[in-house]
Amino acid sequence: MRYVLGIDQGTTQTTAVVLDATGALVDQRSVQLPARFPQPGWVEQDPWEILRTVREAAAPLITAYPISAVGLDNQGETFVLWDAVTGAPLTPAIVWQDKRGVAVCERLAHSVDPGWLQQKTGLLLDSYFSAPKLRAVLDKDATLAAAVRAGRVRFGTTDTWVLWHLSGGALHVTDPSTASRTLLFNINSLDWDDELLALFDLPRALFPAVRPSAGLVGHVDFGVGELLPIQALLVDQQAALFGQACFAAGAMKCTFGTGSFLLMQIGDTPRPSGHGLLTTLAWQIGGVTSYALDGGIFVTGSAVQWLAESLGFLPDVRESAALARESSDPNVVCVPALAGLAAPHWQPDARGALFGLSRGSTPADITRATLDGIACRVYEVVRAMASDAGQRPRYLKVDGGPSANEYLMQYLADLLGIEVWVAALREATAVGVAQLAQHAAFGTSLDELAARWQAERIYRPLIDEAERQRRLARWQRALAALRLYHGWE
Repeated sequence: MRYVLGIDQGTTQTTAVVLDATGALVDQRSVQLPARFPQPGWVEQDPWEILRTVREAAAPLITAYPISAVGLDNQGETFVLWDAVTGAPLTPAIVWQDKRGVAVCERLAHSVDPGWLQQKTGLLLDSYFSAPKLRAVLDKDATLAAAVRAGRVRFGTTDTWVLWHLSGGALHVTDPSTASRTLLFNINSLDWDDELLALFDLPRALFPAVRPSAGLVGHVDFGVGELLPIQALLVDQQAALFGQACFAAGAMKCTFGTGSFLLMQIGDTPRPSGHGLLTTLAWQIGGVTSYALDGGIFVTGSAVQWLAESLGFLPDVRESAALARESSDPNVVCVPALAGLAAPHWQPDARGALFGLSRGSTPADITRATLDGIACRVYEVVRAMASDAGQRPRYLKVDGGPSANEYLMQYLADLLGIEVWVAALREATAVGVAQLAQHAAFGTSLDELAARWQAERIYRPLIDEAERQRRLARWQRALAALRLYHGWE
């Protein structure tokens, strides 16, 4: 039996899965990854901890099964700088949620044509992406900036950092889907872009080689004394798109985790969004490049963690659905912008807000409002994707831990007015990159992978149009109040 290993190096944990030749999930292991918040708006991780979690998640599975191929996905915009000789980190891992690049974006906004930037990268000038945060780090540390100019430093997203160390410094690589999240990669020419590098004053030598998403990258050792072939590299949300078998144009998925991330497959030609979304590279396989529309929502699971850990409303995040059903006041509304508002608004300075509170408001009301707010944010992105695609989706595929929240999934189906399909394999991200490795190493066809996909549960809309419009009207009033509070035009 041939087994493949898929590793999802995520924001809050690293998860490894083993698939057999039939695509069945036979084992998995997760290791938690902590973050630190040294000042408001900053989010960091220890690079050595990232490497440790990958080894600890993968090693027991490699020992237990004869692994023939490995796929690795990563956090996307999170990056590390390290010494080119010793491999020692020179910065923390600067996490995608980090806001230290906001000032860089504000400084460049007056000289950058948004249309020019979107045409090259598919992205917006926002601190979500790697380049503004990288520039902010170098602006703050003249010694580090000088070392970068001298060629003594290497840059990498978490995949690149991990592969460098697992290969003993032999591999300094990433794939096009991950490179496309930096604001430095041209999604048309599929290379680091000289004009973008000049815009952020960064040398090309700092950055890794860009390899196809599928195919042999090299061999690495996870610490068990066995060299294994890396056959697939992807950014995490694109891995979930692959794992959800979204191979045809118009197919759409939403992965729920720390945030919620929606991608819609758009085929082999990039096209800009007219509704506040991003155009991103989905994957490059066999010389063919696929693209996707991308709508990120930065706070989902983290909002429920806030209810449990900061407010003390819940003994465990898994209790949120039950508590939400106890709510008796639908007029309490939450905009869960605890890390700004991403797609389709792109307001990084937005703060979360609660409306409609009374003396009788309860933890159940606030919990229910938070879950409703998460669903409303997903609704906004699905609506934007439908507008860009010119057609309404027939269903939405979902995966990730919060997809087990029955209240949230039913409210989302009611709001969208379409079916919500929960993937039977919840770890679609790790499964997706494992399947891509299986495709690259053993020729498993996309048709076969699509035929394997199954829904664990399907949620169907249960409310009428009048109730749907009442819910959306409450949300729109809350957004209008938030705009007024922040002074947005």
